[in-house]
Amino acid sequence: MKYSQRALSISASPTLAIDALAKKLKESGENVIGFGAGEPDFDTPENIKYAAIAAIVKGYTKYTPVAGIACLKEAVAKYYNENYGISYSADEIVISNGAKHSLMNVFFALLNEGDEVLLPSPYWVTYPELIKLAGGKVVVVPTQKESNYKVSGRDLQKYITSKTKTLVLNSPSNPTGMVYTYEELKEIVELCIQNEIFIISDEIYDKLIYDGQKHISPASFGNKAKDLTVIVNGVSKSYAMTGWRIGYTLSNKDLAKIITNLQSHTTSNPNSIAQYAAYEALSGPQESLKKMVEEFAKRRDLIYELVNEIEGLSSVKPQGAFYIWVDLSGVIGKSFDGKVIDSANTFAKLLLENEKVAVVPSEGFGMENHMRLSYATSVQNIKEGLARIKRFVEKLK
Repeated sequence: MKYSQRALSISASPTLAIDALAKKLKESGENVIGFGAGEPDFDTPENIKYAAIAAIVKGYTKYTPVAGIACLKEAVAKYYNENYGISYSADEIVISNGAKHSLMNVFFALLNEGDEVLLPSPYWVTYPELIKLAGGKVVVVPTQKESNYKVSGRDLQKYITSKTKTLVLNSPSNPTGMVYTYEELKEIVELCIQNEIFIISDEIYDKLIYDGQKHISPASFGNKAKDLTVIVNGVSKSYAMTGWRIGYTLSNKDLAKIITNLQSHTTSNPNSIAQYAAYEALSGPQESLKKMVEEFAKRRDLIYELVNEIEGLSSVKPQGAFYIWVDLSGVIGKSFDGKVIDSANTFAKLLLENEKVAVVPSEGFGMENHMRLSYATSVQNIKEGLARIKRFVEKLK
């Protein structure tokens, strides 16, 4: 069978084997503690739910404009103006079926065959696959623990060629939780302006930030920076609306028009009811968000403390999102019951089999010898899960 070569080039998630084993153990009655969650463990706030119900009752169940309903686009524009001082008009905003769909739209709208995309690692596992689907070439730019897993302008400069089209930035980061500062971004933005490189700025975790840190968007560095920046955001993480599937982009008008045309022939408009719920999320009371951030901050402090108490494991304290990126280099090369831990995948598999703790190994994120733990789970699970991990590590020889 002659299937699409482009589709065949897309890799399966390297964590699927771990996920499958975890599910099998759970189904057999095992008490598995999972640290893989990529979504808040909070329920969608009540006011947002009732906004969706009201939309159904009012009959807002028909097609909407492809790029989204007017009131939601106005709410997005107001959100970015009030929070980050960046002004966007309605024709610069496109509402899509989740931020992942927004990213796909952007890559397909920007990339020609062979265009190079700078992708700092560690990165979210879906970025390289979307880039390949759109015909682009992934150029991985490695980062180091010593730089808090963040890339600098000097790092990027080494990888820029005549084919470089875009840079992907994610702040706060999945998987590291790191947040770029004003000074760090300024250097990167100036480099991109000099080389006419588009910045795809994934800001989906922008409201999940701790310790007084502030989110800075590359689009805030003047008109040229705004013109080259494509912001991707949505309501999934900040408002516990992962299943509602509403994301959006903010870009220059020309690109927004291309994205709208592309979307019109693929998915058409996003879910009409979810759009009204998203409007309520952005324009309604924000108390639920504040409480969620406060709780995540407490969990972050707890999991960071417990991880760094385990000899052989270490991490940099996350500044945002709800993940902690754990360095396993202190246990690589050791063995458990005669089996050598030669990779994060091996560590994760043995940990799950022997202590019933599911973690996400780092290979799929473009970096070796690390694991991602999500603290979008209860304090009880964090304490018990880290106790099991500690017990496992102490058995290593």
